[in-house]
Formats: sequence, C-alpha cells, structure tokens
Amino acid sequence: MDQKLKVGILGGTGMVGQRFISLLENHPWFEVVAIAASPRSAGKTYEEAVGGRWKMTTPMPEAVKKLVVMNVNEVEKVAAEVDFVFSAVDMSKDEIRAIEDEYAKTETPVVSNNSAHRWTPDVPMVVPEINPEHFEVIEAQKKRLGTTRGFVAVKPNCSIQSYAPALYALKEFGPKEVVATTYQAISGAGKTFKDWPEMVENVIPYIGGEEEKSEQEPLRLFGKVVDGVIEKAELPKITCQCVRVPVLNGHTAAVFVNFEKKPTKEEIIDRWVNFKGQPQELNLPSAPKQFIQYMEEDNRPQVTLDVDYENGMGVSMGRLREDSMFDYKFIGLSHNTVRGAAGGAVLCAEMLTAKGYIKAK
Repeated sequence: MDQKLKVGILGGTGMVGQRFISLLENHPWFEVVAIAASPRSAGKTYEEAVGGRWKMTTPMPEAVKKLVVMNVNEVEKVAAEVDFVFSAVDMSKDEIRAIEDEYAKTETPVVSNNSAHRWTPDVPMVVPEINPEHFEVIEAQKKRLGTTRGFVAVKPNCSIQSYAPALYALKEFGPKEVVATTYQAISGAGKTFKDWPEMVENVIPYIGGEEEKSEQEPLRLFGKVVDGVIEKAELPKITCQCVRVPVLNGHTAAVFVNFEKKPTKEEIIDRWVNFKGQPQELNLPSAPKQFIQYMEEDNRPQVTLDVDYENGMGVSMGRLREDSMFDYKFIGLSHNTVRGAAGGAVLCAEMLTAKGYIKAK
C-alpha cells in the first residue's frame, strides 16, 4: 500500500479505544489521524483527556499524545479528516446505531466493536476466518443508507471467540448441541483491578446480556446471505452461562459438544491446527499465522501463559476428551480485548481493505 489510510477512533479514550490506538501504532496500512470522544474530552490533547486512565501495559504511543480530541457528535467534522473509522463509543444502543449510521452516511466506512448493529439484517458481523462472505450484504446496506462507499460492519461478542472458531473448524462433523460456560476477564467490562477492587478474589455469576449473545451470535456467524440479509443458522443449539472471574485479560470457555457424525479425537485436533481462513491466505498484517493451536498438557491453556498466543490474535484449545454425556468436552481461551475486540475489528478492516470496500477518499 503506497499511502496509509487515515483512521479515526470513535470513543478513543475508553479501554477498547486505547487498545485500538496501541494496536495501530506502526500499522503498515492504517494511521490514526483523528480521535473523537465525548464533549467533556473534546478540545484536550489525547494525553490530557486520558490522564491517569491509560490502561494498556505498553506506553501511550508518542504519535497520538498531542492529537487534539474531537467531539464525536460533530460527525461531519470528524469524517472530513479520515478515510474510515473504528467505533468503540460508550452510549446507549439506540444512540450507537444512530451515530454509526450517521458516520456511514458521510461516506465514511465504520468498523465497530459495539453490539448495537450486530442484529441489523444487512450489517455484516464477521470473524474474518469464519464468514468473510457476509461482507456481501454491504451492497444492500448501502442502498438502504443511500451511500456509495459508507457502511457499517461489526465484529461479534468477545466471549464467543474462545469456542465459535473451534466449532466452525469442525463443521463437516455437524456440531448439533453445545453447552458452554465462559469465565470472563474484567477488561471485558472496561475495568482493571484498580477500578474494580471488589473483583479481587471474587467470582460474579452474572454478566448482563452476555448469555443471550453467547448463545445466538455464533448462529449468525454460521448463517448465510440470502437476498441481501443474513439468515442465522439453526444449528448447533447452544446454551451458555457467563461468569466474571478475577482475571485481567483472557476469556476461557468450558465446552461440551454433540455431533451429527462423531469424529475421532485425532480428527478434531487435525481440523483445529490445520484450520486456515482468508486472512491467512491473504497474509493480512494482523492475521495469526496459525489461528487455532491445540495444547497437549493437562493444565493448558492458561491465561497467564497462553493469552498472548499469536499476539493475542490466535485462540488456544486444550483438554479435549470424550465425555460421559456428550461426545466431547474441551477448554478454549482467547484474548478478549485483542482478538475479541479491537484486534478482531482491525482484522475486519484489513479484510475490507483487501476486498476493496475501504479505500482512500
């Protein structure tokens, strides 16, 4: 790419916005030129607006420190600066849907980390290794919005990354019934232990709205495009419990699964470790070389050892064994703010750029 695309971050001062900024430092295709946030942050430098709330373990990139934060509600003004935007705004769902559509109508593509548009029928919700063909619905969405290049695309919920890719890699065997329990890190709520001291040595058996997302969103990923909308798959039937645990980064899933045609353990591991998608074929900048790894040790994957596998963009499986009630059970692990949030959205933007949906204005 001769010249980097100019990127804006909507909601750039929050935890996911910060993750976008840290991931995009030195990106070969994209350059952050605009950061937009709430009116209370607007007019300050990014360094001033974030203050002591920088939550990444790496330092704030020098290139963004002196950028003056813009008002996210001044849509035309922000859009004029950029080729496309990442959205991580903290608003109500109705407000998010409205503002993301507003940006799209300025002919600015929006790649969103938010859940507000995940069930809009003509908005693609994509894990690029699983369902990149869903980007086709963008053409129907543009007709609805009245745009030529503006659209909204989203990535799915962070917790499903720890098991949905593993199920998809086994699709030839027909996964039909799934029971999953996810053990979710506090950064999924945009928190650190400093912000949320009551999570130290604690487990909270409830995360609002998470179980429905965990049960339904994989079916949308596994669905198909029909007449300009995405129809969700019928199978597998998924039931899920979601638990908040005292971990900073990393969502773990304990999964039980029945198949239409029961594979051998060796077949399952083979399909996982050899699974590749379009990001790997296209050698996209953020794509993991190996998307799914299988770990033979009884005590792996572990958050502290394995969450950063493939720079947080790969997923780790372990403890695959036959079960007394289901065909198999296994453990999965994914990085919730990298693959599950900002990194997954960056990979979507890379795929959209490779496919010609995102280009310089």
